[in-house]
Amino acid sequence: MKKIFYLLLSFICAITSFAQMLPYQNPKLSSEERAKDLISRLTAVEKAALMCDVSEAIPRLGIKKFNWWSEALHGYANNNNVTVFPEPIGMAASFDDELVYHIFDAVSDEARTKYHDAMRHGEENRRFLSLSVWTPNVNIFRDPRWGRGQETYGEDPYLMSRMGISVVKGLQGPEDSRYKKLLACAKHFAVHSGPESTRHTVNLTDISPRDLNETYLPAFKAVVTEAGVREVMCAYQRLDNEPCCGNNKLLQKILRDDWGFKYMVVSDCGAISDFWEHHKVSPDPVHAAATAALAGTDVECGFDYAFSRLPDAIEKGLMTNQEIDKHVMRLLIGRFDLGEMDNDSLVPWSKLPASVINSDAHKTLALDMARETMTLLQNKNNILPLSKSSEKIAVIGPNANADQVMWGNYNGVPVHTITALDGIRTKLPEDKILYDKGCDVVEGTITETIIPECSFESKAGVKATYWNTPDFSGDSVATDRFLQSFKLTTAGQHEFAPGVHLKKFSAKYQTMYAPAQSGEIVLRIEAIGDYELQVNGQVLYRNTAWRLNPSRYPLQVVHGKTYNIEVRYMQTQDWADATFSMNIGKEKPTNFDVLLEKLKDIQTVVFIGGISSRLEGEEMPVMLPGFKDGDRTDIELPLVQRNCLKALKDAGKKIIFVNCSGSAVGLVPETQTCDAILQAWYAGEASGQAIADALFGDVNPSGHLPITFYKNIQQIPAFENYSMKGRTYRYFSDPLFPFGFGLSYTTFSIGDAALEKSSIKAGEKILMTVPVSNTGAREGTEIVQVYVRNPNDSDGPIKTLRAFKRVSLKAGEQQDVTIELLPTTFELFDASSNSMKIKSGSYELLYGTSSDPKDLKSVNVVVQ
Repeated sequence: MKKIFYLLLSFICAITSFAQMLPYQNPKLSSEERAKDLISRLTAVEKAALMCDVSEAIPRLGIKKFNWWSEALHGYANNNNVTVFPEPIGMAASFDDELVYHIFDAVSDEARTKYHDAMRHGEENRRFLSLSVWTPNVNIFRDPRWGRGQETYGEDPYLMSRMGISVVKGLQGPEDSRYKKLLACAKHFAVHSGPESTRHTVNLTDISPRDLNETYLPAFKAVVTEAGVREVMCAYQRLDNEPCCGNNKLLQKILRDDWGFKYMVVSDCGAISDFWEHHKVSPDPVHAAATAALAGTDVECGFDYAFSRLPDAIEKGLMTNQEIDKHVMRLLIGRFDLGEMDNDSLVPWSKLPASVINSDAHKTLALDMARETMTLLQNKNNILPLSKSSEKIAVIGPNANADQVMWGNYNGVPVHTITALDGIRTKLPEDKILYDKGCDVVEGTITETIIPECSFESKAGVKATYWNTPDFSGDSVATDRFLQSFKLTTAGQHEFAPGVHLKKFSAKYQTMYAPAQSGEIVLRIEAIGDYELQVNGQVLYRNTAWRLNPSRYPLQVVHGKTYNIEVRYMQTQDWADATFSMNIGKEKPTNFDVLLEKLKDIQTVVFIGGISSRLEGEEMPVMLPGFKDGDRTDIELPLVQRNCLKALKDAGKKIIFVNCSGSAVGLVPETQTCDAILQAWYAGEASGQAIADALFGDVNPSGHLPITFYKNIQQIPAFENYSMKGRTYRYFSDPLFPFGFGLSYTTFSIGDAALEKSSIKAGEKILMTVPVSNTGAREGTEIVQVYVRNPNDSDGPIKTLRAFKRVSLKAGEQQDVTIELLPTTFELFDASSNSMKIKSGSYELLYGTSSDPKDLKSVNVVVQ
């Protein structure tokens, strides 16, 4: 009886508790009901504050601070000790959307775990540590010069769509779950792909309806209608005179009316400010805020928020309070759906153990995907795979022992990174490997860092200390430590360290060097802002830089003395992003004769080069030959590397070239100087292991190109031209390496396909069976690709991808591969209706192992 009494009492207490709850506090109500109730209790000022990406707390209603801006491009970005998966462009080379789903399911596990652990330790919900993640980037990679193309899944709308759907589903969790795991965000809507230098000002007025509907919109439509993405980010530029974040055609007609999107639109960071500062379409922040909100933007990312002026817009009669309520309704539904306003005990994702972060399972996923990204482009005389019993080899190149290159951009920091050199050392004993950097990525000299030989406060490296004041006053807010050269920037709204403001902050970088021998060292500093270099308390240099200007400071050092090195940095300009990079090292000129002398008894060279996400990326303050503002001005391999490869070739070496890049490189000379070319992308924390596994044949390369590799920049239309004519495999037919191409250590044969019927009705799906045989001597994986072409459409694409399937076969094995072709296979642009449409007629289905005509067979089908 006592037990029953206490159970009854507990039940009564629970009922009483719910009765005392206000409706918005009641987790038993729907998110819509709760949001509607909470809106009725908010003031106009509070509503406007909630529409900013940093939404401050409203204590009187128990609303906690919330940040809409976190990143999860290929891991939980801007966080330490997380799993770093391959950059998306590399994942696209896998053509494995199922594995992509599992990866982002793992990413969302780590994000949830990081977030809840921080909250339990009393931390604030802050930028890059929240539950809204601005991923995936589904912009078409239309031009290899675009530095952010590495963030995408390539140049093809269908491949982008399939990958994007997997990303969103992995991040957001099961569709029928009461609480969303995270809120994913499709960006940047729409028609956005560089140049970075003009994105705040450009007005795109010549986008053809065909390009818009067939190329630039399909991936966005797919993640909205098939994956239920909860956020869409509008882009910076204008489209047909209206900024994308104030564009009624994009945000209202297409996104909401045509596609039925009912969730949240967030602005790119600073995009609303661009309305009056750069586009000049609004006279001031108040009108800009009203224009953006009325068009459909719900949350503003930025600074000096225009959306904080929305109450002023109501007073001016520019919009109504009811209009504001629509936006707040959407964002509150998102927050309630995350469960961030409810007790953690109700949210299953809060119970994930800390051990999930960089768990063995996640490390395995990272390695599996890194292996699948490896794309073999050339293999003369089957020089690969290398033998583990081979004679001594040389490992050369600027990326051979570089860990940060492997991370890509928009990345977290892994627990451990395997460089290419590390990976090769797992295959051969140390006495069979000669390592030499050989040359820099771009420059003609090499600065060998001595930062690992430096220390401060009995710990290795450079200590960084930060203040949220421009003059080092007050308490410091963060510390960090660097064991290698480093580069920091607030471009793209990135903090120097968690908790450090984007403006008006200061930093000290301190270390001590005790030289083992006398000589010259060089301090290399690049900065936008004020900085001062001190050695042993004496000021050696002061500089105020309003634009990036690499500086080189030589210092004569004497054995037996110690040198206390301190750089004081102050962010002072309101109008410029903060940037600071630092290296301490010993400088030596690139000397190929010296290199060749070291290699005189070595025949085989593995050269690991390419470029770096420190050179290509978002609005980066980079001005080097071939690179500008994060974009590329040329697509060829940097000259110093090209010359190094030529010198090695002239010396009679056998060269295996491993190219690390997030974009296509014009490798025509390298096809002559190199015996093998392996495209390794930026493959994450396990990059080096995957590279070594591919080089030595422990894994058979199976990656296929998700982008066209052009011969040179002369083959590409102007960067600023957004027409697809002459771009990508869909409108271009003379590549160096075609879209969908990738070699293997075995050979495959594609038989004649069979269709279940030769004629179908519009809207009907059809099954295609393709015989695939492994005709080589070892197990391997082929990617069967199916393209469609309408022979009666002279203005349409040469071909366009509509299906793909990975097929793994043992040596000598044959398999009939069944591929389902959905009705959308035959959906192409119809000029008469200005829309995507399935038209009756005869279509050509092209199937094979790449987009190259010589790798394809064809069969016709009639659509009635």
